[in-house]
Amino acid sequence: MLFHLLTPLADQFSPLNLFRYITFRSGGAVVTALLISFLCGPRIIAWLRSKQAEGQPIRADGPESHLVTKKGTPTMGGFLILLALTVSTLLWADLTNGYVWVVLFVTVSFGAIGFFDDYKKLTKRSSSGLSGRAKLVAEIAVATIAGVLIMQLTRGPLATTLAVPFVKNMLIPFGGFFIAINVFVVVGASNSVNLTDGLDGLAIVPSMLAAGSFAFISYVAGNAIFANYLQINHVPGAGELTVFCAAMVGAGLGFLWFNAPPAMVFMGDTGSLSIGAALGTISVITKHELVLAIIGGLFVLETVSVIVQVASFKLTGRRVFRMAPLHHHFEKKGWQEATIVIRFWIIASILALAGLSTLKLR
Repeated sequence: MLFHLLTPLADQFSPLNLFRYITFRSGGAVVTALLISFLCGPRIIAWLRSKQAEGQPIRADGPESHLVTKKGTPTMGGFLILLALTVSTLLWADLTNGYVWVVLFVTVSFGAIGFFDDYKKLTKRSSSGLSGRAKLVAEIAVATIAGVLIMQLTRGPLATTLAVPFVKNMLIPFGGFFIAINVFVVVGASNSVNLTDGLDGLAIVPSMLAAGSFAFISYVAGNAIFANYLQINHVPGAGELTVFCAAMVGAGLGFLWFNAPPAMVFMGDTGSLSIGAALGTISVITKHELVLAIIGGLFVLETVSVIVQVASFKLTGRRVFRMAPLHHHFEKKGWQEATIVIRFWIIASILALAGLSTLKLR
């Protein structure tokens, strides 16, 4: 909005030229999202507390300590992330850019799915919300629509191909089946973040690291000169997603202020599903789907731990981990929550750096 209002006035007042630059607007998006979080956070949390007398339902089969330490903490805090992220993006992004609207559509839609899931949990006073089938069908529908829109917005062969990291100019053609790739990436990323969200602050910091990494990737992929220098695929228009990613970092920092141990609020599925879906969609647009698996390697690890646990128990009757996802395994081993969270943050930081390093390994 500010881009459209102020850049036409740059000829009369030259400092307004700053609004033409993605880097400047990205910085503004970070600060705006952070301020919205700080200003609205206390009121939103107070409102959630008033509506959720007993807080988020705690898994009966989870770590025993959670029945004490997590009891009474409200959920749906992801609404604060969505509010700060959406408002900041609408203020600072170029709203004529189709990619921005696709990512916003996916983010808000998955947030709505998560909201209904959280609402079901609260009304049923159970850790089970929407049925797995209903949630999956809704997620696939949104991701399919997004996939069609991305294919229409993307030029040339990039529209239906999968880029392979480490190898320059290698694109695997999928044709119309690329929509299935988009669905797999978006839905998989969404549910991976959701599985990781189990301890105070555990999911939000790796999400911010991934968003920061994709802010850089979006910027260089959208710039023909930088893309050519790094020998990555140039995606015209993708640079504007830098503003969205920056807003996500600011919203994440603001949410972390209230989610730091001991958490005043949980993001719930409202936040985790929308964050993961947004990251997945951005990775598809920038042609870095496989790099997302590296940058978001912590989310992948948590998801794999669940898959391995379920498969092992069904096939052999034995559990590989004391409890899945992986962070609960370490809780069962006696690790303190803060120790698990900080060590997982360290792992996420290393993986984000490893993912960014692939930009030069061509």
